[in-house]
Amino acid sequence: MSRYTGPRIKKMRALGVDLPGLSRKSIERRPYPPGMHGPKSRRKLSDYARQLMEKQKLRLNYGVSERQLRRLMKEARGAKDPTGKKLIELLERRLDNVVFRAGFAHTIPAARQLVNHSHVRVNGRKVNIPSYRLRPGDVVSFRERSKNLTIVVDAVQSQSPLRPEWLDVAQNDRKASMRDLPTVESVPFAIDLQLVVEYYSKRL
Repeated sequence: MSRYTGPRIKKMRALGVDLPGLSRKSIERRPYPPGMHGPKSRRKLSDYARQLMEKQKLRLNYGVSERQLRRLMKEARGAKDPTGKKLIELLERRLDNVVFRAGFAHTIPAARQLVNHSHVRVNGRKVNIPSYRLRPGDVVSFRERSKNLTIVVDAVQSQSPLRPEWLDVAQNDRKASMRDLPTVESVPFAIDLQLVVEYYSKRL
């Protein structure tokens, strides 16, 4: 399955959670599933449905394809750390996510566009690969003429509350450095990682 490009609010309402990496909007006004019948209680879900929903939260929020998520899960399963914890670490270390979490873009798709168009630098070198994996000590910045792009200035002025503790950010200089490895606690939405692990345990 390729990266999702359809209606974002509709997907968040179906999952019952705000995904800040996917959209700036919230489902607060309509926290029920989409459909012509309006608000109604959610039916009891099967174990498979619950596992699928948790997996979809990760895939949609971080903007990764099913193939990418499977590859990351395989890598996480081979690590010494707990699988769910390692999976989150790998997702959070993506360059497009770091640009977003630093407050330089309103969403991960917007951050991905900045990276794709070569506006972003890592340790002073051009990197235009959104999935590029950062390490502690790496510094993310913008090329000089990109620092005042409307999309960047608007995001910085909005004062995003989603900045994690493992990032040190200098807003005026448009720089962010990774202090530590990301943790599960820094994920900005509710997620049951055990269900994600269970989903892939039968499919990898």
